Amino acid sequence: MTTVTDLYPSRGTSEVAVPRQDPVVWGAPDTPGPVPAAGLQAYERDGFLTVDQLITPDEAAVCRRELDRIVADPAIRADERAIVEPRSNEIRSVFEVHRISEVFANLVRDERVAGMARQILGSDVYVHQSRINVKPGFGASGFYWHSDFETWHAEDGLPNMRTVSVSIALTENHDTNGGLMIMPGSHRTFLGCAGATPEDNYRKSLRMQDAGTPSDAALTELAGEHGIRLFTGRAGSATWFDCNCMHGSGDNITPFARSNVFIVFNSVENTAVEPFAAPVRRPEFIGARDFTPVR
Repeated sequence: MTTVTDLYPSRGTSEVAVPRQDPVVWGAPDTPGPVPAAGLQAYERDGFLTVDQLITPDEAAVCRRELDRIVADPAIRADERAIVEPRSNEIRSVFEVHRISEVFANLVRDERVAGMARQILGSDVYVHQSRINVKPGFGASGFYWHSDFETWHAEDGLPNMRTVSVSIALTENHDTNGGLMIMPGSHRTFLGCAGATPEDNYRKSLRMQDAGTPSDAALTELAGEHGIRLFTGRAGSATWFDCNCMHGSGDNITPFARSNVFIVFNSVENTAVEPFAAPVRRPEFIGARDFTPVR
């Protein structure tokens, strides 16, 4: 058996802050790709990079129609990959959309998307997770502050911080309808959370996160040091962000829906092992065990 060192302990008896042990940009500065050198420098510094128009408005409209089709499909709603709101019982997220839908499969393979992930991570990539997030108006709930890597390390077994996410807006992202918030620079500190991982934690955490969330004191300190950035943009805009960014989003109590497609690319040189702080692996539709590179 191969032994993998746990560089980022979490889910113990107390909360602990650990300096990042991994690069942020893994590719060489002169690696060809869609990201200019200044963009890579900004990503290295802040932990995120915004793109005003990653896909065209027409392409975003096609993706939005596909999102609407998926959400309205009774068979998909009955599938375990569909997660519903705890209060309204409406669909909140649908996972593994690149396997459910050819439209989203093509988006994942698009060089504007996969090529950017390869450039940041310095290797071939595979999809660790994909989903559509649906935030209709009048009460769709948000996602509490968290580091994705804390969960993917503790519950999925990703050894290192060599993973990048992209959130592509399929509707207008206003400053009022529950948009993505990130603490710039927070990706340089890993916050190991306190408390053991319950069995089948994913069933609860995908609806309302509890295990793996930082304390109010830690969040206050991080926000005081780094500030908070709120992302807005038209349909087709995108935010790329490092796996260890502290981020979250608020409820949407406006009449204006906010929906996006969320794709997580992991390096083929950072494939999942056994969970570092959970009794069992999460299902593959949440944390992939198929490491086939995106082509």
